[in-house]
Amino acid sequence: MTARIVLLVTSPRLPAGLLTSAAWDVVRQHPVLAGAESELTTAVRQAGAEVTVVDGPATQALLDTVAAHGTAVWLAGPAGDESLARELGLRLARESGLAEMELMYGSWDPPGARLLDAVAVLDRLASPGGDPWKRAQTHRSLAGYLLEESYEAYDAIAADDTDALREELGDVLLQVVLHARLAEELPEGERWSIDDVAGGLVDKMIRRNPHVFAGAEAGSLEEITANWERIKRAEKARDSVLDGVALSQPALSLAAQILDRAARAGLIVPPPPPDTAVDEEAKLGATLLALVTEARKTNLDPEAALRSATLAHADTVRAAERPPQPPPTPAEPR
Repeated sequence: MTARIVLLVTSPRLPAGLLTSAAWDVVRQHPVLAGAESELTTAVRQAGAEVTVVDGPATQALLDTVAAHGTAVWLAGPAGDESLARELGLRLARESGLAEMELMYGSWDPPGARLLDAVAVLDRLASPGGDPWKRAQTHRSLAGYLLEESYEAYDAIAADDTDALREELGDVLLQVVLHARLAEELPEGERWSIDDVAGGLVDKMIRRNPHVFAGAEAGSLEEITANWERIKRAEKARDSVLDGVALSQPALSLAAQILDRAARAGLIVPPPPPDTAVDEEAKLGATLLALVTEARKTNLDPEAALRSATLAHADTVRAAERPPQPPPTPAEPR
């Protein structure tokens, strides 16, 4: 049988004892070595295996163990103990026939595991001894940053810049995690955490998608949307179809959303005619609302339309700022 050294790598984001069956087999059948005591060494010992913590050079200890037992297992750190692996690999390459080196993943990060890192980093920053600025913030003081980061993510989407979108969504996520961390400092009975945020989201998605999670008939997209709205109304028990509309959003998108909510509820409420307005400001507002109403009839987004026209005008303004270019000098006749 070929002598071998198994470098067993595990995820630091999962419980120490959560290993694959193949990993448990190898630590129970062969001598196990580690560079220091850890939760993993404790878990392996509790499972009935022996672990030797190496004080001296790890490479020599592993080779000595292989010489005596044929196989040795090294409980590597999350990065795989790169310096040890490099040194060991060079030694085995120079002295062929000593052993083969095998990398085994005893556990690995599930999708979304780096979110745990984000929570841990923000917890440290917002805890005593962390970042004084973040510790001084409140939900209200951070409100503007959440809007700003959301707008920057929107800009990345509008520009079809997926690399920028990834970064901007990270900034939005920072705001979410920081708000949740600050909520842990609220008085008893009012506090909540990022787990409450995530748990509420998961429960809501499961409730509102019975065609995915409860075996309901999917139907058309229109039927799925109507079912979503029906479940949402039952959950919220609101007094008005307009309850829950974000009133702080830009005025054009606010107008469009209110008109859309009313239409979906089957309410026909014509906007006020501009000529009935009592002053110029009210007349302008009624005129703009009428334009939004017309935009809805043609499936146009008034917020996006005004934004596009304004940005195009901004380009024109920038062009006007540039000094006029002198006409090209005529070429000398030959």
